[in-house]
Amino acid sequence: MRAWIVWSTGLLAYIVAVLDRTTLGVTGLDAAERFGASPSMLSTFVVLQVVVYAGAQIPAGLLLDRYGSRVMIVSGGTLMAAGQLTMALAESLPAAVIARAIVGLGDAFTFISVLRLVPYWFTERQIPLVTQLTGIFGQLGQVLSALPFLALVLGPGWSTAYLSVSAFGVLAVVLSLTLVKDTPTGRAAPVKSATVRETLAGLKTTWLRPGTRLGFFTHMGTQFSVTVFALMWGVPYLTVAQGLSRGIAGTLLTVSVAAAITSGIVIGIFTGRNPHRRSHVILGIIVSNALIWTVVLALPTRAPLWLLVTLVVVISAGGPGSMVGFDFARTFNPSRTLGTAVGIVNMGGFLASLVVMQSMGMIIGAAGGYSFASFRLAWMVQYVVWVIAIVAVLITRKKARRTIGEIDESQYLLEFFDDGRLAR
Repeated sequence: MRAWIVWSTGLLAYIVAVLDRTTLGVTGLDAAERFGASPSMLSTFVVLQVVVYAGAQIPAGLLLDRYGSRVMIVSGGTLMAAGQLTMALAESLPAAVIARAIVGLGDAFTFISVLRLVPYWFTERQIPLVTQLTGIFGQLGQVLSALPFLALVLGPGWSTAYLSVSAFGVLAVVLSLTLVKDTPTGRAAPVKSATVRETLAGLKTTWLRPGTRLGFFTHMGTQFSVTVFALMWGVPYLTVAQGLSRGIAGTLLTVSVAAAITSGIVIGIFTGRNPHRRSHVILGIIVSNALIWTVVLALPTRAPLWLLVTLVVVISAGGPGSMVGFDFARTFNPSRTLGTAVGIVNMGGFLASLVVMQSMGMIIGAAGGYSFASFRLAWMVQYVVWVIAIVAVLITRKKARRTIGEIDESQYLLEFFDDGRLAR
């Protein structure tokens, strides 16, 4: 029972992180009006948050290995609460940009820290499913941004909405201080201090493990489409290009969360029982994302609502699909550097997301602003990432399988089937 309490508290911190991450996505047009931002500037606004998030992953992973989950979750929550408070009071674009950068930094600390709790508190067979549950239930933060947060923005206003989110973050920090423990016996053994050269050598070693790279490209190919949709361009696309009301657009984001929860449970159970088929699931998700976008973008006019619902449901599987990348990292890395490995994997999807978000903003601006045609053209940049991800997954999967026999069982967190075969 204690394990579930610790995990649930960490999960609450992650829910708040997702809420903070997606608040600007549902208020993008409000932000453009409030701060006088063009489409290109608005995308830069959000991209900065993602740049900070992605760029902080490796430092956050190193700090996580040294200080443990509790310290990092509390630090991340404090930063995000401060960022949202600044956002509530900001009346100029520079202040808002700084606020989103602070949110991105705090967000970087949170997710990987919650994930690191799982191997310490749960059994080997529980880990894949609990990892999936962490990702999918964390997306409840997106529901909070799409419904109550948006209602506050449309009602009491911008400042009240962001102040409320900041207060919620403070609550999560207090609960984390009270209830979260790194391991059942207290703090995890920290990684000893290292020189810059030793740190860089350790990073290189972690990256060169094929399982780490397989996790990185898994995360890249599955996660970016739904992230770009939820974090930045989904609501503007649905309202401006597809002609839906903001209420219906918010409901579709809620449908996205429901779809992610459902698919995540299925993926978690399947990969837990069939770890040797994990990469097949990943390739299926990437291909299905590309196919549904092809159907929608091929239409010369606005898509029917049922097709837009289908689009949201299909791309939403990318969120839980990306969690399989962390399972690859866990399988092929020792526990003492797991935080670093998870940080590297987590960069994959967000690096792809920031490139796509910024590219879309530039394309929309160059095409004359928000319109059906400009959005249709902008979404096409996704295909480049999908091709890169598919090729990289196929290559790194082959290399990971070749190294299985070379892995020292005493060093790594490995999964075995009942008949003794190593998971891959």
